Amino acid sequence: MSVESSETTAQGLILSDAASAKVKSLLEQQGEEGLQLRVAVQPGGCSGLRYQLFFDDRSMDGDIVTDFNGVSVVTDRMSAPYLVGATVDFVDTIEKQGFTIDNPNATGSCACGDSFN
Repeated sequence: MSVESSETTAQGLILSDAASAKVKSLLEQQGEEGLQLRVAVQPGGCSGLRYQLFFDDRSMDGDIVTDFNGVSVVTDRMSAPYLVGATVDFVDTIEKQGFTIDNPNATGSCACGDSFN
């Protein structure tokens, strides 16, 4: 596992303060040691690629680990290029609650917002 400097982190995946606070809260509820938030891109969805966010205690060769306010965010080396400059946020409004990903690399997305191309 490699830990990136803040210089490199600025070019990688970004976790907003609201998202890191929510992840920290969810991790505390899980109560398991060693869990990290893994953000990955997988084939699928109606636009060709879909995001996956989940808690993971594994580490894979080539993982990029970044710390956001005490929350470790892991991206595998295959997903990382798709997530450069992408911002993971958490919204809690009357209309919607959940994590959102604003990805400048996406050329299009589907109506559900879960997949992109």
